[in-house]
Order: sequence, then C-alpha cells, then structure tokens
Amino acid sequence: MSVAPMMDWTDRHCRYLHRLMTRNALLYTEMVTSPALVRGGALHLLDFHPDEHPVALQLGGSDPAELAQAARLGAEAGYDEINLNVGCPSDRVQSGTFGAVLMKQPGLVADCVAAMQAVVQVPVTVKCRIGVDDQDAQEVLPEFIARVASTGCDRFIIHARKAWLQGLSPKENRDIPPLDYDLVMQMKGLFPALHLSVNGGVTTLEQAAGFLEAGLDGVMIGRAAYHQPWDVLAGADARIFGADTATRDPVDIALAMIPYIDAHLSSGGRLHQITRHMMGLFAGRPGGRLWRRVLSEGASQKGAGPALIHAALARMQEAQPA
Repeated sequence: MSVAPMMDWTDRHCRYLHRLMTRNALLYTEMVTSPALVRGGALHLLDFHPDEHPVALQLGGSDPAELAQAARLGAEAGYDEINLNVGCPSDRVQSGTFGAVLMKQPGLVADCVAAMQAVVQVPVTVKCRIGVDDQDAQEVLPEFIARVASTGCDRFIIHARKAWLQGLSPKENRDIPPLDYDLVMQMKGLFPALHLSVNGGVTTLEQAAGFLEAGLDGVMIGRAAYHQPWDVLAGADARIFGADTATRDPVDIALAMIPYIDAHLSSGGRLHQITRHMMGLFAGRPGGRLWRRVLSEGASQKGAGPALIHAALARMQEAQPA
C-alpha cells in the first residue's frame, strides 16, 4: 500500500506525519519536475527526514537525458524509488509535455524510463492513467504497459480513470471520468509478472485489502489518506502488511509531532507549514472541528509553536461530554 503523490500536500512535513501512523506504507513526494531539479536549483525539494523511509520521488518530465539527471539526483539523495508521472492532466503539466499527455507517446515514455534506469540502482516505476480523451482504453493501456515494460520496468501504478486533457480541471479529472477497476484487473491477468497497483477512488483499508485479495500487487490511496489520515493509515500496518503492531491513538500522534515541530521552528520554519497537514487528524471524532479551528486560527500567528498543539488538545478535551 502507498500514499499517492499529491501536489501541495505530500511535502516532507505531511510525509513525516503519515510515517508516525504507518511504518510500512510507501510514501511519495509531490511531483518535482526534472527541469526544476536539473536547471532550476530546486534541490531543496529533495530534502526529507530519515524516518520517512520507504519514500519515493515522483518526477515529471519528458526529456530522457534530463530525467536521467534528475533520477540520479534523487537516488543520490537517498530515495528508495524514482517514479515517472504519466497521469497528471493539468494544463501546466501538458504545456511542459509531461503527465497524462504522455499516454499518447509510449515510445517516449519507454525512452525516459530506460534512461533513468541506466543511471540508478533503485526501482524506476510509472504512474499512469488507463488512457486519455477518446482513446480506447482496452486497446491503449495494454499496448502502453507492454511498450514501457520492454525496458525492464516492472512496476506500474494505474489510476483507473481516463484523463480528459481538455474541458476538465485537474480536480474534475479526479472525480468525473468513470472508474474502471475491471480493466486494471485485466491488466494483471495479461501481465502476471508485473507488479501492478491500482489508484483512484480508494478510501478505506477494507477496500484496499479487497483489491489485494483479488490479486493486485498494491493499492495507492490519495485524498482519503490526507483528509482522514488516522482512519486510513493507523491500521494499515496490521490490516495490509500483517504487522503485529499496536495502533497509536491520534492524540499520541499529535504529541509525537512536537519534537519535529520544535526542530522545524528552530531552523526558521513556521508552525502552519506543518499543522496544515494535521487538520484531519481527528476527522469524524468528537472535537475534530474544534481541533481544526484552533489550529487554523492560531498556527499563522507570530511566535506560534507547540503550545498551540497542547491548547487544541485541551480545548477538545474540555468539549467532551461529561
């Protein structure tokens, strides 16, 4: 099981929080473009805490040589996997000729993957859609997988929706195109030797376990893991990975973030950069809205620090029925 790469969400602070709830789920960075790393001086985007392992770097790009340079930088930084984004449908990504538009160019994707594999020892994987626009997904997806797999790439994460490159926003592309889980299952039948994971619309551990029991090799969960992190991630080690570990209470998770917060503040960071990822920690629980309110109102204030976490927990406790 893994937590999806999500722009503006799965930064290093978010990943550290998620790691406190699951030791085994693979965590992904936000997408980082190869030009930003190679030419734009964005090496700070590669920073991560050692506790985040296993952690994967997702790259966006379409120039094989440039992607190879970016992949090498990621591997040297210590990432456990390098993933190529062939699924993002945003206009900004399309204009850079990467993301979902590359579903139309499997040969180029194969060239990119081969170039990346040639310079790193860690796995190079691909996250893709089942197709784009009016493509026949039943025809296009197996051809795409076969072409890219011919490079030796054996791990694919398939978002079980098409991407519509015109007419739908990135947000709409996550909801409106219908899910086709059956097609993903068919790909496992066609390519039994490949490690295939499904992504899209998975919101619970039970749903994830169902896909694994049906024969898929992995499940990637996105927005649900962000908005309800404790519900989705805290039980993953036991339910999905069979680990004999106790589930940590969300209060314990909040308190466990304090040393990390202290270190971030000491290095010049701001509290809200971390607490924005903690808003959903008590989602669906008594006092959850109060928790969010205290954090959202106080985290951006000058001098805000760990005391705000304690205050939010205390307010929640005070609001509990006697």
